[in-house]
Amino acid sequence: MEKYYYIYIMTNKNNKVLYTGVTSDLKRRVYEHKEKLIEGFTKRYNITKLIYYEIYRDAEKAILREKQIKGGSRAKKEMLVNGFNPEWRDLYTEL
Repeated sequence: MEKYYYIYIMTNKNNKVLYTGVTSDLKRRVYEHKEKLIEGFTKRYNITKLIYYEIYRDAEKAILREKQIKGGSRAKKEMLVNGFNPEWRDLYTEL
């Protein structure tokens, strides 16, 4: 069975705060954020909406991409989301 790695961006209901992460199980990880099962940034800022993701077969490439996205400006992150999900709808139900 092939393993995949996901870079993802989530936001809060008002699309004011962006969070970028990496995981090997996107559905589980987004569920954890939505249910506030993990202490930290996403729980504190009520980040529950999956708005962007990329899929990789190589963990190293995924981690490098996550760092690249995190290091970019908010404008660059918004451009990524707008190209992938212009309505900024929650993509969790489509996983």
